[in-house]
Amino acid sequence: MTPDGPIKLVSQLLDLPLLDSEGKYCGIVDDVELRGRPGQDVQLRALIVGPSAYKGRLPGWCMWLVKKVAGARETRVSMEDVRTISSVVHLKRPGPELGLNKSENAARRWLPNKGAL
Repeated sequence: MTPDGPIKLVSQLLDLPLLDSEGKYCGIVDDVELRGRPGQDVQLRALIVGPSAYKGRLPGWCMWLVKKVAGARETRVSMEDVRTISSVVHLKRPGPELGLNKSENAARRWLPNKGAL
């Protein structure tokens, strides 16, 4: 599937893993940004990645906890930077160029380097 083709947002896009141009994991799709108006075609403009993307889906007390644990970071990945969408979202550029991997890299400093970590 290509980024400009039809897509079912919830079942085919939300929570998919992101892989950058080097094949490295960069997070998951937490939300989307759309372009369009009621009664018109709607286009997918960007993928939103990061804990702040949960703010519209979680109660306030829970969002407070998420911010304390994971921070309030949010990264917008333009659809121009998406190569393909399948069981994962393949990106055209390295994650750090797009502002991704920051939370994962911070967590690696605190977690032991064993197994899947």
